[in-house]
Amino acid sequence: MRRYLQRYIMNKAVISCLEQSVLCWLATASKENYPNVSPKEVFAVYENRSIIIANIASPQSVKNIRTNPKVCLSVIDILVQKGYQLKGTASIISKNEDDFADMAAQLLKLTAGKFPFSEIIKIEVTHSKPIIAPKYILYPETTEASQIESAKNAYGV
Repeated sequence: MRRYLQRYIMNKAVISCLEQSVLCWLATASKENYPNVSPKEVFAVYENRSIIIANIASPQSVKNIRTNPKVCLSVIDILVQKGYQLKGTASIISKNEDDFADMAAQLLKLTAGKFPFSEIIKIEVTHSKPIIAPKYILYPETTEASQIESAKNAYGV
């Protein structure tokens, strides 16, 4: 049952969104339940069921995960204003662990070796749900093309 659930959670639409995105936001909480959200730019889908993130400069995220592994990751196309919220359990993979080399190779393709890292944040996704801009709900006639045009105007692009 868990295998089936994992496939459903990380379906083709979620994976495609992650692969096309250049930035995501990782939310963690300390043992005292203080939230922390930080952007991540070196991340990838791993084995179609997990997300891996290079720990380039994330001391607070790593500290929080070590004491409270429950996390939330948001990824969104800022022009279309659609994406996904993914929740799950994170772990820290160090250089001396068996899976590190395989995961690191995937992330190094993204960095071309320009950003050194010795740890990887691995998220086993347990829940996913779409994120959409309120405009799609309030104005059902909104299309992705009109939303892109609106976002470009708002951002001055």
